[in-house]
Amino acid sequence: MARPARFLVVLDVDSTLIENEVIELLAEEAGSLDEVADITERAMNGELDFAASLRARVATLTGLSTGVFERARQRVTVTNGAERLIEGVHSAGGRVGVVSGGFHEVLDPIAEELSLWNWSANRLAVLDDRLTGEVDGPIIDAEAKAEALRRWAGELGVPMSRTVAIGDGANDLKMMAIAGLSVAFDAKEPVRRAAAVSLDQRDLGQVLPLLGLR
Repeated sequence: MARPARFLVVLDVDSTLIENEVIELLAEEAGSLDEVADITERAMNGELDFAASLRARVATLTGLSTGVFERARQRVTVTNGAERLIEGVHSAGGRVGVVSGGFHEVLDPIAEELSLWNWSANRLAVLDDRLTGEVDGPIIDAEAKAEALRRWAGELGVPMSRTVAIGDGANDLKMMAIAGLSVAFDAKEPVRRAAAVSLDQRDLGQVLPLLGLR
């Protein structure tokens, strides 16, 4: 079991922890950006099933070289205030994890650089250093995000009342519904309506005062 913590903060990644949608960075190299961006927008608004939408978007990446992961990572911009939020939470005895409908191949080095406690994401299937256009393993959808929050809280000995979920899209709603505090971060309208708090300025440092931290 992990070392006990005072509280747990779990963030979405794409358009929350980072400014980008990683699937769109990959799709740009595949020449499918317009199609993928449209599907992403509809999925984040809750108009499409997330798992089905992800499979459709990933299928457009078929044949890309695995070198695309490093090129995408270099284009990622961490959201303003993310480092301050993570440092503030850790200094107060909490832990920060992220759970993503994006991809480990791009997220892993970013999570390590930010000293995140834990993270979970999808993986892309590869054969002979080329993307096959399929997801490798179970898809991290809305239910999987909620399950990660529950599991991590249990590992840390943190009651659900002392958990915080931060997200922007429809696939974040289930984890936000079970968290002690739900924060919509520059979010889609369905998420704004459901969250306890809505933050419009793209500065994750704004979360600290909500936790009684500065």
